[in-house]
Amino acid sequence: MRHRSSKAATVAVVLALSGGAIAPAAATQGARGPQQPTSVDGVWRVEGYGTVLSIADGRLQEYQTTDISCLKGDSAKQTAPGEYRAADGTVMTVLSKGSLHVAGSAGDRELRRVAELPESCRRDLPMPKDPVTAFDVFWQSFEENYPFFAAKGIDWHAVRDTYRPKVHADTTRDELFALFSKMVKPLYDAHVAVIDGERRFYRIRPGTTVPSKELDTKVKNHIVRRDLKGKKPREFANGRISYADLPGRKGYLRISGFAAYNTKDRSYAAQLAELDNALDTVLTPERTASLKGLIIDLRINGGGSDALGLHIAERLTDTPYVAYRKRTQYTRPQPITVRPVKGTPRYTGPVAVLTSGSTVSAGETFTQALMDRPGRTVRIGEPTQGVFSDVLDRKLPNGMALRLPNEEFLTRSGRTFDGAGIPPHLRTPVFTKEEFAKDRDSAFDKAVVVLRD
Repeated sequence: MRHRSSKAATVAVVLALSGGAIAPAAATQGARGPQQPTSVDGVWRVEGYGTVLSIADGRLQEYQTTDISCLKGDSAKQTAPGEYRAADGTVMTVLSKGSLHVAGSAGDRELRRVAELPESCRRDLPMPKDPVTAFDVFWQSFEENYPFFAAKGIDWHAVRDTYRPKVHADTTRDELFALFSKMVKPLYDAHVAVIDGERRFYRIRPGTTVPSKELDTKVKNHIVRRDLKGKKPREFANGRISYADLPGRKGYLRISGFAAYNTKDRSYAAQLAELDNALDTVLTPERTASLKGLIIDLRINGGGSDALGLHIAERLTDTPYVAYRKRTQYTRPQPITVRPVKGTPRYTGPVAVLTSGSTVSAGETFTQALMDRPGRTVRIGEPTQGVFSDVLDRKLPNGMALRLPNEEFLTRSGRTFDGAGIPPHLRTPVFTKEEFAKDRDSAFDKAVVVLRD
């Protein structure tokens, strides 16, 4: 039931039985006994996500399926009418018409009611845990869900032909972990990971840098000292958002992530509340009326919730527009629309978006959501990392796990930026050794000039 990279939060799985208001969290069913079946009780296949949901008697159970396997995933327990609580940080809304919304994710997922669980989920005996079975489920999970093999020039069937003969009943766990890692390394996909307990294998796009706390601190200090002339910006959302006014009636908005805005309450609602507080403080009526340009700095951004990025975009337009279209290999493209927030000030003037290879995941979907924004939006810096999709967390029969993306984010013309990343309009160095050594910030300086013109 995961929806975005490795960000976990306190879960409340919410079932809106008629698509209307969600019932308040009250007492659990407890002494009242099991509730009567609702219109969403039953078995549902989540189209394009290799997942089946079973909902009955106040419980929701996820099954992770392929053509050759079925493994129990997360479960959720009803805590109030229409509300389910699990441990993986997901908020879901199931509509009786057959759609699933995962809080923090953009758009909805299509549900198809099925008569019963797949036969592989109803077996009395659990799946074998031997290395060969684990290999087959690992390979099949990518075969059915990963959409980028052709674009990356990877023959996944040839990969199976190369590595499967190396796996046998006596293959050790360490050997299997190393083999899986070799299989996925050529993808250089930051949303792909092999997991075994505390050890993880993943690779980012060559020539880019993983966002880290250390890098973020170094960059923040450089910006404050050089670009902001020693003036510390006002910080919000646990330090992930900061803002400063610049000379010439310009603004500087830095966003280092779309998650962990509230670390005490990890629900999406709590993160959204922190974001709204930041936006209400920054985008005041006076400031939105006077600003002549806004720099949005995403150069060190580790991702998080796509929906939070869309929420910011809603404060930057007076006109609805399509941010992007989402699809899996099995579903039609779904338009994701940016709609102006009513009743709050909105800034609609020129925007300069700063990006780099350390702009990752939700940082990239937010960048993409601004591409067709009405008004002037210019991208400056370096291409983004090149990973956009929500992430499927998959278990393997032997207890290992994997992560992989299964979605494409399409532009108006049907283009995707997975792998290569979103290119800037104006390319400049970003936080290179030379930039630091010579006390430069070329992207920032270029943005100031562009917004002056």
